[in-house]
Order: sequence, then C-alpha cells, then structure tokens
Amino acid sequence: MSDFQFPGQTAFYKGKVRDVYTINNDRLVMIASDRISAFDVILPWPIPFKGQVLNQIAAYMLTATTDICPNWLQSVPAPNASIGIKCEPFKIEMVVRGHLTGHAWRTYQSGKRTLCGVPLPEGMKENEAFASPIITPSTKASEGHDEDISKEEIIVQGLASADEWEQLEQRALALFKRGQELAAKQGLILVDTKYEFGKKDGAIILMDEIHTPDSSRYFYADGFEERLQANEKQKQLSKEFVREWLIANDFMGKEGQQVPEMSDEWISTISNRYIELYEKVIGTAFQPEALTNEELYKRIVEGLDA
Repeated sequence: MSDFQFPGQTAFYKGKVRDVYTINNDRLVMIASDRISAFDVILPWPIPFKGQVLNQIAAYMLTATTDICPNWLQSVPAPNASIGIKCEPFKIEMVVRGHLTGHAWRTYQSGKRTLCGVPLPEGMKENEAFASPIITPSTKASEGHDEDISKEEIIVQGLASADEWEQLEQRALALFKRGQELAAKQGLILVDTKYEFGKKDGAIILMDEIHTPDSSRYFYADGFEERLQANEKQKQLSKEFVREWLIANDFMGKEGQQVPEMSDEWISTISNRYIELYEKVIGTAFQPEALTNEELYKRIVEGLDA
C-alpha cells in the first residue's frame, strides 16, 4: 500500500496498523493495512487480508452499537477502508477486562493486587472471570509504549474531567456488555477489549475500531469451564497467540531484542486465524477482496464524494 494524496487532504498519520488521512480538517479516511504490531512494535512481515478482517469486523460492530454511543463511522467504501467524522481524541484507551488474562494476569502473577488503581481479588486463577468487568485505562502514546494509568490520575492530569470520565466509563461498560452478548450468540466469550473516544461539538463519540482481534481477545465458550478448572490454556481467537510466539522466541519489544524470523507458513497461519475470527464473530463466510492501489484510491474518492 502506498501513501495516497486525496482531494482536500489536510493531514496524514501512519499508525502502527492504520493509515489515517484527514480531509478538509473534518473527516477521516482510515485504511487498515496488513501490518501487524505486538508489544508496540510493527513486525516486518504483512499478514494477508488482515486489514480487510479488521475493517469489516469494526464496521459490523460499530453499526451494532449505535444505540449505545454515537460513533465516527460514515461509510465503508472498500474492504479495508472506512470514512468518518474527525474528532478530538481523549488521550486514553478505555481497556475493559472481563477476565484475568494477558497483561492483567502477568501483573497479578508478579504479586501485585492493584491494576490502574483497581483492586484485584486474592486467589484468582488465570483466565477466571471477574465478578463484574473492570476498567484499566492506559495512556494513548503517539510513540513507544502505552502506560497504565488510574482514573484518579486521568482526572488530575486533565486527560478527562470527572464528568467526562463518568460518561466514558458508562459507555465503555455498556459497549463491552453488548460485545459479550454478540460474542455469546456465536459461541464466543469477549474476554477483554479497548475503546477509544473523542469529542465532536461537545458530544462524546466512539472512535477507531471495536471488538476486532487487534483490540480484543475472544475465548471459545465451549469447554471454557473445563479448561479453567484443569488449569489448561484456553482456546482463543485474538492476537495473543502472536505475542506468545514472540515471547517463546525471546522477543517482548525490549531494547536490544531481535524480532524473530517469520516463515511463510507461520504468516499464512496468522492470516487464517484472523479469517477464522471474522467468520466466528460475524457468523458469515469471509469474502477476500484484494484491491490494487488504483482501485482502492478510486473507491475512497467516490466515497468522499457520495
């Protein structure tokens, strides 16, 4: 994918996974690339159809949650591209956790019983569900690593007012509940996820992607309890398997560490896992659609004119 120049373009930002174009300072074109990141590092090899999977799941989920919170999305002109409203983002990510897993489990295992100011109960197992979902926010770093932060620190630092925080908290938990319900219909458990919000004309707007394999973790519901009781790994659909592979190959994004070589077979496995997640979450067969740069550009321009 090349860097485009769209009519009325006023800014361009290349994120870890998405390329974001600002149009006339009030709209965004967001192209989901096939890049994959882990531990805040972009891995050198693209994953076929990953961008399409992310974009189409996000569009499906944004459409399914408009009654809970207005969102930025206006149209999806191409399989891996979306057009929507430009907002002023809150510089925080609302991480919602339904289960003790991933970063939360690694923190817990180290002996800590507080995460982002939220107390964690004693005696929990890895992957066990919390009595009710918790919010463990992080700062939104433009470069480098996002950092854990507490609700109190967010308010003190002016990243959100107390009133804004209350709205963000309510909406994040309501979105997570809807995500859990949608997942349950498909035999999945939405384990944890993150949301990004912004403001437009004083209103709080849901931004970016939601409930995708890059922003969320899903377990298969079938056999979950049995695996939990037997202290076995959960069968999951998320990017965590890529992180686990990197850790097993001595890479956690730390200084001096080398990204391990990814074989064609492993890249194909990752691509298939993303497609599997699409089909499980949406409940329909994935229709791969590879566009040339020229076709992608044409569809986006037509979408902007529509």
